Amino acid sequence: MSEEQRHRVAQWGTGNVGLHALRAIIEHPGMELVALRVFSGEKLGRDAGELLGGSAVGVRACGSLEEVLAARPDCVVYLPNQADVDDMCGLLEAGANVVTGCIGFNRRDSLEPAVRARLEAACAAGGTSLYATGSSPGWATELMPLTLLAMQRHFESLTITDFADMASRNSPLMLQRIGFGARVEDMPPDRSPSTVLSTTSSFRALAEAVGLPLDAVTGSIEYARTRRREEIAGGVIEAGTIGAVRMGVFGVRAGRPILRRYSTWYVTRDLDPGWALQDSGWRVEVRGDTSLDVSIAFDVAPEDYAAYSPGLTAHPLINAAPHVIAAKPGILETRDLPVITPRLIA
Repeated sequence: MSEEQRHRVAQWGTGNVGLHALRAIIEHPGMELVALRVFSGEKLGRDAGELLGGSAVGVRACGSLEEVLAARPDCVVYLPNQADVDDMCGLLEAGANVVTGCIGFNRRDSLEPAVRARLEAACAAGGTSLYATGSSPGWATELMPLTLLAMQRHFESLTITDFADMASRNSPLMLQRIGFGARVEDMPPDRSPSTVLSTTSSFRALAEAVGLPLDAVTGSIEYARTRRREEIAGGVIEAGTIGAVRMGVFGVRAGRPILRRYSTWYVTRDLDPGWALQDSGWRVEVRGDTSLDVSIAFDVAPEDYAAYSPGLTAHPLINAAPHVIAAKPGILETRDLPVITPRLIA
């Protein structure tokens, strides 16, 4: 894209991640915000800049697909609470490319056949593309692994561990759903990790991209108890209750896991059993003929994490958008795109 060329971009959804993406679009030197889709009556009709707490930018929030299409966007950053295939098809067939953080669209073959057929028909009709990414799944489960695997020829395994210190999260219901503060013996023995659903299509796409398709994807879940009573932002965690959860996802080929992801979420480090924990971030380990061990920490104070974290999901979408606009029509996977090179601001 030349410096003079600007893409017409619409933002769909204004949750925490959506508002972060909206700001990134407005500030992007190669993008022009042309439409904003909201789902709250309080936001309807308000200027996009004012929703961000700043000056007006001349784009008012609308409440329908038709109003978004009337603005003729080249691309829509699609971040609703839940994907609506009707809306996605409406955008694609009208000529608007879609980049989304919605789970389940990372791999064509993982979609239900009827859904895939509808989306592909819409892409063909509009000459458009659909691409799903984000922090994890997305950057941590596809883009970063492919970068590290470019150093290998003989491959044994890839292990991704994402750590999240949740003591500063003032979200009691979310913490309760995860299991914090509950007794281990009260947890369902057949509980399936939520990360299995979000990781399966991404792991399969990654394995196929490097020529090692998976036979199966399985999961596990483990708990560690607090040794003492903990007071955190989201409430109180009594001694002896769940203070850490480790969810595993395993991509299996020829009887052994070649891809692993561990999501280790905790509210204290004083645990029984004691787990090896690091600050919020990722550790990516590659075992092969050029083994690598990379740790990535989030350079932010705990009290600032709520304002920081939406960028982990929003920014990969914004940076991918110009490449998706330029790509061939269809449902894209990460391997279909060139190296995603962002156009940054200083």
